[in-house]
Amino acid sequence: MPRAQDLKRIRAALSGPIASVRTPFNRNGSIDYAGVGRMLEFTFRAGGKVCLLTAGDSHFTCMSDEEIARLNRYCIERTRGWALTVACDWEFATPQALAFARRCASWGADLLMARPPDWAASASVEGLVAHYAALGKIMPLMLVTNIFHGRPERFSFATIEALLRRVPRMLAVKDDLGGDFARKLCLASHARWAVFSGGGLRNHLNLHPYGCDGFMDRHMNFAPQVSFQYWDAARRGDLPAARKVIREIELPLEEFMGGFPGGRDAAIHGLLEIYGIAGRWRRKPYHSLSGPELAKLKSFVKGMGLL
Repeated sequence: MPRAQDLKRIRAALSGPIASVRTPFNRNGSIDYAGVGRMLEFTFRAGGKVCLLTAGDSHFTCMSDEEIARLNRYCIERTRGWALTVACDWEFATPQALAFARRCASWGADLLMARPPDWAASASVEGLVAHYAALGKIMPLMLVTNIFHGRPERFSFATIEALLRRVPRMLAVKDDLGGDFARKLCLASHARWAVFSGGGLRNHLNLHPYGCDGFMDRHMNFAPQVSFQYWDAARRGDLPAARKVIREIELPLEEFMGGFPGGRDAAIHGLLEIYGIAGRWRRKPYHSLSGPELAKLKSFVKGMGLL
């Protein structure tokens, strides 16, 4: 498919609210694939258009490389043909990343979110661009800006500008840094890449005027009506309505969830259990909500009218 058609299709899928795959686990620590399946079905019944794996939300940080591959394959094969499928690697050196990309392409993934290693600022601009260029010969790519965490802005944008010039199969970018960096990213790349923000509604509202197509939103995993209430307001330019969703739902819920041991992700996995999608368990040593903590969370979301 020509690049312009590919970009149009990808931008359409990455516009609006996006749910990440928040890998559920069984109480014994094994991956709950039945729960993954229910999560995907829940998302797409709600109007989601993307199957998106991410290293953080999908818990790659506590998985083996083979588990990462198996989860990618399961999600790609489960949703191929009725969603944009975004595979994800995790700090793989170039030879390993190339082998993984070949597997993802053979399973039918549409895009690969590639996250090369950069321990102690070891990668150069040229090294990163060569890494992505090699992967781009295998399949279309998505950049994720957390690769630039702790890097000077001049290094980050030198890399982005080189990728725009030299890696034609880079078609999308997920921003994790926010703020002025993300606004500059949108201005520099939106004509060539689909752009979406991590971090919820207010990050998107910050970037929407600069060319940010879509946004990852945790509400899509359990209360997608919140995501679409915001998105409908943002699309029609009704800023008071968009701010109201952020003020009355996103911020109070985020603050409440952040008060639990294990933080917001532990609470989101608790919500998966409350909504009957998957269990609350996360792999040790990560904290999973206790019974009393789960009851407290359930009472709060019920009081907000979300249950």
